[in-house]
Amino acid sequence: MAKILIVEDDNDINALVKETLSSAGHECIQAYSGTEGLLYTKSEDFSLAILDLMLPGINGEELLKEIKKIKPIPVIIMSAKDSIDTKIELLDSGAEDYITKPFDLKELTARVSVQLRRFSPESSLIQEKLIFEELSLDTASMTVSVNDNTLDLTKHEFKIMELLIKNPDKVFSKQAIYDYAWEDYYIGEDKTINVHISNIRKKLKSYSDKEYIETVWGIGFKLKK
Repeated sequence: MAKILIVEDDNDINALVKETLSSAGHECIQAYSGTEGLLYTKSEDFSLAILDLMLPGINGEELLKEIKKIKPIPVIIMSAKDSIDTKIELLDSGAEDYITKPFDLKELTARVSVQLRRFSPESSLIQEKLIFEELSLDTASMTVSVNDNTLDLTKHEFKIMELLIKNPDKVFSKQAIYDYAWEDYYIGEDKTINVHISNIRKKLKSYSDKEYIETVWGIGFKLKK
């Protein structure tokens, strides 16, 4: 059983989410404003948080940042905003997942289960250090370095690099990259992958002239030797 924080100002949605997740065996704490959600985060230990964006007091974007400063728990955004740019921004700000309202309750329960498995103590026991030419990736600290300079990567950028470095001779489609880095169903969000690959390339070029990520036209991406 996990302890889950639900921050949603709509009473009906908040109650419905609590009822659904409680039926799945979880303990749920309800908050109805960003300020109340922050107070709960500071005073109690949660395994996961579910946040709306349009909240009274502190909005969901700011609450996400505050939660990540306080405790390394997974956060699922639950919002009616459905633009790709909004999703990318929230995921890059630290959210683990994003579900658009209206949503299927079975899907929400499944997404919660995925994040709880990913962040379980057992999943953090496997640690590995990977090397590719001047690149070094450490799964324990979730860092990537080039020429001994640590890159400032987002969670999804790190996962993309992890996939490529683990398989340096393999070409990955955008779907395969999305499935691995987001652990979600790919719905043709090419812009999401392209933006993240572009950001990684810029960060690598800050410390190296080498082009590490090669575009294989019509297929996807791979590491360039």
